[in-house]
Amino acid sequence: MSNVLAENDLEILIATKDRSSLDFLEAMFPFEHFSNFNLTIINQSQKSVLTSDFEKVKVLNSAEKGLSKSRNLAINNASQKICLIADDDVIFESDFKETILEAFTMHNNVSIITFNHCRNGNSKPEKTHSKAFRHDFNSIWKVSSIEIAFKLEDIKNNKIYFDELFGLGGFFETAEEFLFLRTALKQKHTVYFCPKVIVSHPQESSGRNEGSDQLLFGRSALFCKLKGNYAYIWLLKYLFFLYRNHYVNRLNFKDKFRVGLAGIHKYQELNKRK
Repeated sequence: MSNVLAENDLEILIATKDRSSLDFLEAMFPFEHFSNFNLTIINQSQKSVLTSDFEKVKVLNSAEKGLSKSRNLAINNASQKICLIADDDVIFESDFKETILEAFTMHNNVSIITFNHCRNGNSKPEKTHSKAFRHDFNSIWKVSSIEIAFKLEDIKNNKIYFDELFGLGGFFETAEEFLFLRTALKQKHTVYFCPKVIVSHPQESSGRNEGSDQLLFGRSALFCKLKGNYAYIWLLKYLFFLYRNHYVNRLNFKDKFRVGLAGIHKYQELNKRK
């Protein structure tokens, strides 16, 4: 791949559902019309059909459910050199495209670069690091999917995809971005962090409800995927962490442990079917 990237080399992969109009894109691009950008939109819906009359805006309607399935379908149908993952409720910074293309031009040997984002109404970036660094298996825990950009060729050629058991709408509604980046690191790809903000995002986040049954169920399944039979020990360690930070209490500790066990057993069951 040439070191110099052109303006048209960036493609945005947007996951959405139950849409019948492209109007939602106007809020995402308040500084310029969305049709000026290469967009691949996956609209997951049982009944709503989304269409596009714009040359650069590609739409695929899918009856499947699950955010990771949406991401993978977008990757398989993308065509530009650099791809950026996006949700349908982000707001892009006016210079986001230049920021991304400059980062990949500067670090031309890097397969994936993660960026920074803000919460709507808050100018302070979510990531406090002011300097770029190379990701490792610990740092990728804190990455949000809307911060991830990658070289499409590297991802497709090495079959780096999202685990469809994980992510919103899947069996385990957590950690899909971590597992995606973990696959890349295990294959010895370089994953880099750039501190520049490219998007803002609503204050509410599905990943922040620590201690909820939904998140505990998913995290326990993740422990099983990563640690095998040691998942039971990791579950207890995680529950004590939640207890110390007041996300669970003495009265519901046993119930939360049962939720975690259910997540482990569900992952074991699904893994056997593969």
